[in-house]
Amino acid sequence: MTQVYFYILGGQNITDQWLFACRLTQKAVRKGNNILLQVDNEQQAKELSDLLWCHHPEAFIPHSLSGSSQANPDNSPGQVCINWHTDPEHQDFPAHQHDVLINLSGKMPDFFGRFYRFIEVVVQHDDVLDYTRKHYKFLKDRGYPITHEDMRLR
Repeated sequence: MTQVYFYILGGQNITDQWLFACRLTQKAVRKGNNILLQVDNEQQAKELSDLLWCHHPEAFIPHSLSGSSQANPDNSPGQVCINWHTDPEHQDFPAHQHDVLINLSGKMPDFFGRFYRFIEVVVQHDDVLDYTRKHYKFLKDRGYPITHEDMRLR
C-alpha cells in the first residue's frame, strides 16, 4: 500500500511549498529514488523546472518535463520528471520506475496508488489548505496510512 506523507510548513506562499519540494526531491534523488513531481499545467511545470535548476547555489537537480525527448532516458535510479498530465497513460515514466510522487497540484492524481510514497506539501495558503484537506480526507476515507511531518515545530 502507498505510504502517504503530509509535510506541514509554516510559510504562506506557494514558493515555500515548491522550495520544500525541491529539497525533498534532492534528498530522494540522493537515495536513488525516482520521483514524479505533479503540477497543474505546463506553465507550472516550466516554472518548477527553473526552480529545480537554481533552488540552491551549490546544487541543481537534473530532471525532465513530461513529454520531452529527455523524459525517461533509461532505467537508472534517481530520475526526476515533472508532469502535468492527469491521464496515467500519458506518463512518460512507467509507474514501476517511480518510487515517490510529490503532488503540487490542486487535483488528486488518479494514479497515486502506483507509487511507493505519495507526498503532499502543505503551506498556510487558503487555496493550498483547501485542496490538501480534501486530499487528506480522500486518502483517510480509503484507509491509507498517513504520516504527518509538522515542519513548523522544527
